[in-house]
Amino acid sequence: MIQSKGYAAQTFESNLAPWNFERRDVGPHDVQLEIIYCGVCHSDLHQIRNEWFPGIFPMVPGHEIVGKVIQTGAHVKKFRKGDLAGVGCLVDSCRECKNCKKGLEQYCLNGSSATYNGRNKDGSPTYGGYSNNIVVHEDFVLRVSEKLSLAAVAPLLCAGITTYSPLRYWKVGKGHKLAVLGLGGLGHMGVKFGVSFGAEVTVLSTSPSKEKDAKALGAHKFVVTSDAAQVEAVKENFDFILDTVSAKHDMSFYLSLLATNGTHICVGAPPEPHLIPAFALMGGRKSVSGSGIGGLPETQEMLDYCAEHNIVSDIEIIDIKNIHPAYERMVKGDVRYRFVIDMATL
Repeated sequence: MIQSKGYAAQTFESNLAPWNFERRDVGPHDVQLEIIYCGVCHSDLHQIRNEWFPGIFPMVPGHEIVGKVIQTGAHVKKFRKGDLAGVGCLVDSCRECKNCKKGLEQYCLNGSSATYNGRNKDGSPTYGGYSNNIVVHEDFVLRVSEKLSLAAVAPLLCAGITTYSPLRYWKVGKGHKLAVLGLGGLGHMGVKFGVSFGAEVTVLSTSPSKEKDAKALGAHKFVVTSDAAQVEAVKENFDFILDTVSAKHDMSFYLSLLATNGTHICVGAPPEPHLIPAFALMGGRKSVSGSGIGGLPETQEMLDYCAEHNIVSDIEIIDIKNIHPAYERMVKGDVRYRFVIDMATL
């Protein structure tokens, strides 16, 4: 077994604290990474607090992992020692169901293995990236370009693919009006991708102070959703709304901003269910949909696209001992736009 150290929550009522644990030895098809940076996702806080479903404790969060390959199994073909690589939200799936065979491992019909707060095939718990190393099957390890800032690449493994995947699936691009609801870790990546794909991008926000930032990220327009006049001007206007908000909000209000045949895409995950009146959908043949991360082929496609077009996350690097103050700031929206842990501080 490989000796590892990280930060873990021992129960859903406890804060993260240093914890020593073991990872499996490197198997024939495994890759071991030295973790250099790990992004901080809002889902990390949701899960250590049991806000979505009962967690598996002790829990080591983190699924925006980048680092360097330090060991490979005898049959590994995709990576060599010294390569830069990343691990996202998944570390395994059944590989056999129709979704896995289509490269949609995130929708594995037999249950994929989450990078943390999940189970390996042998039933053992998975531990995430708030740690110094990780061992993963090579099929679930991603190539990372040396062209980009490694720290700023880390959030692409969740925030990046979570916004890239639905925009690609619905073929959002030139000629489309895209609204991005919320300008946080997910929202700022939605703006960057939407603009890069050629859409007219509007940011919807309750915070007037974010307009300057939205425009700096490339957004063409900005709407303060508490301003009745601004809202009235965009009624029945958007082809797509990319909803990145993870707090409770009024879906019927935002559905009124969709054009006929428009689609509201949920990628944020509030802890409470949405209430969606039928008439809010029927009055314009509108749709509400959802999207969860991306499969391995699409995640690699996204990383390659980002390397080609020089797209990364806007980040603030933190010491791991400051993780809980960072969580507090994240909940308040006081980060531009993603915290990334420097694992050298571990």
